[in-house]
Amino acid sequence: MRVLLDTHALLWWLADDPNLSSVARQVIAEVDNTIFVSAASAWEIATKFAKGKLPTAAAIIPNLAQIVAEEGFIHLPITFDHMIRSAFLPGDHRDPFDRILAAQGLIEDMVLISTDEKMRGLGVSVSW
Repeated sequence: MRVLLDTHALLWWLADDPNLSSVARQVIAEVDNTIFVSAASAWEIATKFAKGKLPTAAAIIPNLAQIVAEEGFIHLPITFDHMIRSAFLPGDHRDPFDRILAAQGLIEDMVLISTDEKMRGLGVSVSW
């Protein structure tokens, strides 16, 4: 299965945070699954850290790409198609990071690991 991590799922995985559900943990750990991390998540982490909203990210920001690779996850760049699709998604969920992740999940045929119930309203397949 092709799986895309929402930003909070990535952070909780890296921190071994108990907020990550057992289902999500199993999906991420399953060796037959291919796990992707979007450039949108790097953008979201850096943006929130810069605004003082995510101080715990200080330890991972300088080496985030390397950390993601060491976990065996694949970097997912943001394409023109992802950005255009994100603008035309249904629903009233206006978070730009979430809209990009949903568009990527739809275009790339991935299941999104997310606790955010609003993501389903954007049409993407969600697991938690």
